[in-house]
Amino acid sequence: MNVLQLRSSAEYRWDLISLGELLLRFDSGDERIHNARIFRVWDGGGEYNVARNLSKIFRQRTAIVTALADNTLGRLAEDLANQGGVDTSHIIWREENNKTRNGIYFIERGFGLRAPTSCFDRANTAVSQLKAGEINWQEIFGKNDSRWFHTGGIFSGLSETTPEVARDAMQKARKSGAIVSFDLNYRDSLWKMRGGKTEANKINKKLLPFADVVFGICDYEAKFADFNAENFRQAAEQTQMEFPNLKVIATTLREIKSAGQHNLSAAVFANGEVFKARDYLNVHVLDRVGSGDAFAAGFIFGLLSNKGIHYALECGTAHACLVMTTPGDNSMARLGEIEQLMQGADSNVVR
Repeated sequence: MNVLQLRSSAEYRWDLISLGELLLRFDSGDERIHNARIFRVWDGGGEYNVARNLSKIFRQRTAIVTALADNTLGRLAEDLANQGGVDTSHIIWREENNKTRNGIYFIERGFGLRAPTSCFDRANTAVSQLKAGEINWQEIFGKNDSRWFHTGGIFSGLSETTPEVARDAMQKARKSGAIVSFDLNYRDSLWKMRGGKTEANKINKKLLPFADVVFGICDYEAKFADFNAENFRQAAEQTQMEFPNLKVIATTLREIKSAGQHNLSAAVFANGEVFKARDYLNVHVLDRVGSGDAFAAGFIFGLLSNKGIHYALECGTAHACLVMTTPGDNSMARLGEIEQLMQGADSNVVR
């Protein structure tokens, strides 16, 4: 079942453009942050992760629109994005000063009853200072340059000005004929001093009229353990009544049994029907960060490839499981591994 009308990739420069923050992640490995002396650095960021995974794992042509302070950390972030195959030609470079910096965050893995912990340092970042009208979206989208545009709640939660930047981009993308997706990703660290999830949802609802695909449902949380298809349908239908432009509503379903063991699945509402992925039980978790973005990337790949909603849903869910088995925000899987898992492969040695 093809739920979206997508043009041939041959007509476009990129398959997907993301608008979002490009962060540097400092990973303390097996140590606690407050005891660590050595950190490993990765690239990350909610909307950026989708572009990177689509490029690196699914061999799609992607680009990131963001802003960075022009210093060694900014250039490190650029280099990591380039290594991931993401086009960085639309990065806006700002002069570094004490009011313009690059976002970083620190993370420690959880174990057993101890949950993963992160510490963000993203005040006065270059990307949070973006303003509507500053980016020439007409130039970016005006020549059939991208089949898909992706952004979300993390970017729109960075500052008072970023929601209008997202709105401008989403409008221009839709006008150009691109499919627009929006991830409702909520981060308490961004909103706890600004009204929490209630205020975040107010912003999200101002942006959803310009999306075709949404990951998540405002004011509703679908859970793995007691998932009810009819309740999900009703929540999705209510969302679609409020935002009739939405063609696809997708969400992951997760049960955290411990820091190192999750149950995972996903569900989609499209064309008036509910579709559910297979259940992955007792998934052993090395690093759960980025699994939602991995789901989005696999799901978008399925639709970009015109493989239908069932493939897209299973691809996204299997990819989300695999990304949790390796360190860093982004995937180290191969498409063949993802498709093997989709077909029910186990963890025996591949000979």
